[in-house]
Amino acid sequence: MPPVKKRSLLLRALTAGLVVGLSLETSRALAQPAGAQPGGAAAKPAARVVPPRLKTDSPARYPEQALREGVRDKVTVDLVLEVDAAGVVKNATIDAPRGHGFDEAAASAASSLVFEPATRDGTPIAAMIRFAYTFEPPSARVAGRVTRQPNEAPIAGATVVVREANGVEHATTTDAEGRFRVDGLTPGKVHVHVEARGRRAEDVDEDVGPGEEADVVLRLASAEEPPPPPPGLTPGEEVEEVRVRGERPPREVTKRSIPRDEIALIPGTNGDALRSLQNLPGVARPPPFGGALVVRGSAPQDTQYFIDGTNVPLVYHFGGLSSVVPTEVLDRIDFYPGNFGAQYGRGMGGIVDVGVRGPKSDGKLHGMAQVDFIDARVLAERSIGKGWSFLVAGRRSYFDLWLGPILEQAGGVSTAPRYYDYQVMLKKEFGPDHELRFFLFGSDDRIEIFGADLGGDFVLGGGIRALTAFWRLQARYHYKINSKTRITAVAAYGGDRINFGFGSNYLDVSTTPLSARAEVSHRIARPATVNLGMDVLYTPYDLSVRFPRPSRPGQPDGGLNDPSLTQNVSDAVYMPAAYADVELVPFKGTRLVPGLRADYTQQIRNWDVSPRVVFRQDLTSGQPRTTVKGGVGMYYQPPDPAQLDPVFGQPGLRTNRAVHYALGLEQEVNSHVEVSVEGFYKSLDRLVVQDSKNSGDGRVYGTEWLLRWRNDPKLFGWIAYTLMRSERRDSQDELLRLFEYDQTHILTAIISRALPDGWRVGGRFRLVSGNLYTPQGYGALDVDRATYQPVSAVPPFGARMGAFHQLDFRIDKTLDAKPLKLTAYLDIQNIYFHRAQEGTSYNFNYTRRESVLGLPILPILGLRGDL
Repeated sequence: MPPVKKRSLLLRALTAGLVVGLSLETSRALAQPAGAQPGGAAAKPAARVVPPRLKTDSPARYPEQALREGVRDKVTVDLVLEVDAAGVVKNATIDAPRGHGFDEAAASAASSLVFEPATRDGTPIAAMIRFAYTFEPPSARVAGRVTRQPNEAPIAGATVVVREANGVEHATTTDAEGRFRVDGLTPGKVHVHVEARGRRAEDVDEDVGPGEEADVVLRLASAEEPPPPPPGLTPGEEVEEVRVRGERPPREVTKRSIPRDEIALIPGTNGDALRSLQNLPGVARPPPFGGALVVRGSAPQDTQYFIDGTNVPLVYHFGGLSSVVPTEVLDRIDFYPGNFGAQYGRGMGGIVDVGVRGPKSDGKLHGMAQVDFIDARVLAERSIGKGWSFLVAGRRSYFDLWLGPILEQAGGVSTAPRYYDYQVMLKKEFGPDHELRFFLFGSDDRIEIFGADLGGDFVLGGGIRALTAFWRLQARYHYKINSKTRITAVAAYGGDRINFGFGSNYLDVSTTPLSARAEVSHRIARPATVNLGMDVLYTPYDLSVRFPRPSRPGQPDGGLNDPSLTQNVSDAVYMPAAYADVELVPFKGTRLVPGLRADYTQQIRNWDVSPRVVFRQDLTSGQPRTTVKGGVGMYYQPPDPAQLDPVFGQPGLRTNRAVHYALGLEQEVNSHVEVSVEGFYKSLDRLVVQDSKNSGDGRVYGTEWLLRWRNDPKLFGWIAYTLMRSERRDSQDELLRLFEYDQTHILTAIISRALPDGWRVGGRFRLVSGNLYTPQGYGALDVDRATYQPVSAVPPFGARMGAFHQLDFRIDKTLDAKPLKLTAYLDIQNIYFHRAQEGTSYNFNYTRRESVLGLPILPILGLRGDL
């Protein structure tokens, strides 16, 4: 889109719009004729006031919201700017709100304006001035390709004439590849006429909106005597059209996304995008050293993770220190805490879908390198011609090089934790919204504690080891056929490996998943779009395990001290699914999305049908916007292979089931402040219970609040609070009890502020209810096992640890020495040394216990370079 035209600083109307702090007496003196002497005294010379002058421009763009809402008018937004003595805009106030996103666009752009400050007698002073942005609808564009029928050979030198609705014509000719492009068109209906020697002329009418591009492919048939071109479409003509539009509205009740320019700057995350999800409403603090998300009181395994539509087993490395996909290759992170659409299934918790960006295609080589105390990462990308481009990235931790020797000297324990991940992408772009992409990515985590005396525990035998690894080779095809129809297809093949060992006990699982997703979206009418899709997962696996069998509910659990059983099995999991939903917009501001999903689980030979519906309703037509939203849906989660195993589990299980309810309100306070509140309720039943089939049930209910500062390039932040309760029981004969992942209160406050000269500072504060645990009482000696068996308190997880609270701080300094940009940062987690209680340990006979505390502080100093 072209930059928006601006009115001047109204220098010719200084007295009407400029406030420079002049006193009333000075104003009166300026009004006196030359030589006048008010009050009979000698006239005091008038102060010489010079208003601010624009030094650095900051264009605004026609807002996408206005285009989505059908606004096509020329709109002017008047602002009052407070300019300090340094020429920096300290505040921008909208004089008369215009709505449709114009106010936010104007205020955001104005905050980056830089002026030569106003002066009084040569001394810089603060001033208030009127300023205006005039938004003109962006022009349209027609581009395309002319080819011969039937061999699709390009036609060079063909004449293309584009005629606007007002009769203005734009003529051009095709290049050697048969391509043409006409810019600067008035939005609306256009007529395209194409002719070439020895070919039948073709005509087509297009309706192109502001900022859109119609991509037309015309195939000209041979003609011995070219007839005069008929009006409209010629028989046999094929037209393909691609239009570039804004982001589609969500098909879910709540879709939370963090802007790309914010995710790398959130304090306490070390610049990791996926770790920023832990700061959103509804996300509880994970177990210590855990790398999973606890969403709205669900177990970590109830939330599914996708990378561009392909399911992956995890998104965090060991300990949750970083994610398996670096921030630099991300395009978006879509997080659905509940009531997600029909395109997702096989889960009762939430959904995290990570979108990966394509390589840059400007013909230049781009790179990035970053190193800190935890890991080092590199990235390189460029285009290689004819629509092809590539990206290569990798990361490797190295704290095993310095942490291992420290722990060995301090406590006689040798430890070697380490992780790495890698990404390789090759992309072919056929045209706008038409691409094919191949993406290889993977992750590997390993940790071992060996060669140490672990308290004389003969069960552990002095050794603990863990390995989690996966890789995927993904092919993704996206094609927007025309303004009404688009196709997206994703297929992937890969491997997963999980290996845990505790002394002589072990679990080793290897899988080779093959997955495929495809969706066709077609707008059958202006208020209705139909989405049809399929989702297939086939996973062969090998399972080898030697562990004590999980105890039944209410029975003493000896943990690793119980007798071990061994099982080796090879099998496959096959789970196909189909879904459909309809996006309805019956009235302006109303959005209704009913959907249906059908899942089949081959291992239990069962079909599950999941109806769902969500709605959004704008209660106001302008700004500030008020929206009410809600939804209800049914969700199924199949039992995992271990639960169906005849040795460690129980055959004959059914799928777990949940019903999600949600109702919320979104309220814009002004161009920068938005408040949202949402209440949710999840009814759970048919939950798998060890040796009791699907006898369990439960519920989760609560409310989420989010206060957010946005649309400000210098400042971002939010306050998120969740009040929640998660309850379970193993049978209907029991009373509901708190679920082990319940966290009643979750409070997160984040702020980050840009300062002059490339500095930025920020902080994060978290306050979370402590984790639940089951107290252990004095144990009896088991002579056969040579160990004490504790007496567990009833009910399980009936006690809570101390509350977790932590303050994090981050400071960045960026030096832009083009073409290289260097950034140094310091990210300090737990700045006031509060060691939270992470667990409880007992002595040999469970007569004494003490708290296991977390890290006192974690400073991370890093350096990053971007080319």
